[in-house]
Amino acid sequence: MIGSLRAVDFRCFSGLALEIPAAGAVFTGDNAQGKTSILEAVCMLVRLHSPRTRRLPAMTRIGSPTANGFGIAGEAWGVDRRIRWQQGGLGLTADGESRDGPGAYLADGGLIVWMGNEDLDLVRGSAEGRRRYLDFIGSQIEPGYRTALARYRRALKAKNLLLKDPRPREDEIRSYEEVMITEGDLLVAARARIVALLSPRAAAAQRDVSGRDEILELEYRPAGGHCLRAAMEQARERERRQRQSFVGPHRDDLVLAINGLSASEFASEGQQRTLALALKLAQGETLASARGSLPVYLIDDVFGELDPGRRNAVLHALPAAAQKWITTTHLGWLEESHGLGGMSRYSVRAGEAILV
Repeated sequence: MIGSLRAVDFRCFSGLALEIPAAGAVFTGDNAQGKTSILEAVCMLVRLHSPRTRRLPAMTRIGSPTANGFGIAGEAWGVDRRIRWQQGGLGLTADGESRDGPGAYLADGGLIVWMGNEDLDLVRGSAEGRRRYLDFIGSQIEPGYRTALARYRRALKAKNLLLKDPRPREDEIRSYEEVMITEGDLLVAARARIVALLSPRAAAAQRDVSGRDEILELEYRPAGGHCLRAAMEQARERERRQRQSFVGPHRDDLVLAINGLSASEFASEGQQRTLALALKLAQGETLASARGSLPVYLIDDVFGELDPGRRNAVLHALPAAAQKWITTTHLGWLEESHGLGGMSRYSVRAGEAILV
């Protein structure tokens, strides 16, 4: 699905050039050598998204003049895609033709699932991480989701600034609330559809990976209920008094429960880790079902941390035909596993990736 990857001045790489077979690749090396940055470059190339930061300047190689920025290119789903960030902005091209903005660039892009040890925060962490999880899925399968989310965030930021202004500016606040309601209703409806698609798939993955008859339940809780306009009216006095927005998709949550109990409070560490894996496996199945094509799996240092039972269950659950990019500090676990034939193996050290 992704045949090649090239990068210039990205993270610790002054230059990177990889050729990847259909099965994918395994990248080995010690920590802090650049393995995760390779997966991040793929995610940026395909989805214009980094799971590590929202700040594009942070991805420019240290020691490279900031003005030079970074570049990523590669052959993805038969299309030569290129992104270039400089202080003047982000340049996007596909097959040599300039794409006018992220929406046009992503319209014919591929699908990505990112799996990493930080996924445990989906269970233990704040609602913000679970919203990002839904947003990453929504931006890949829901038309207009990314645009609605951007518009909502801009209106929310403007409203919050106005709420902090000591001068009463109610008309302006209400105008931004109208934007929030319009775009927020789209987001709430899309998130509800996404959770409905995820729920049975995540429940099945929880049983398969754990090897137990555990009942996983996902519940989408929109902070504004199912009528955002009414919720804003109800919260109006409180928001003006405390000078911040309390209702809307920016406060939504995805509630996770195992056997009827809160996963964050009552699940064991093993159950929580399995749940995080189940959510990502469900994401892959949901993307494939909605778009009719397999995603690429970017798997960052996950397998070496799993016990053999869960590791084999996850490997079995991953679609055999899907391309997988896997990072790991050691290959001991790989010798015990099956289904990774045909993958290239690279050694990554000090910002260099060498085919072995």
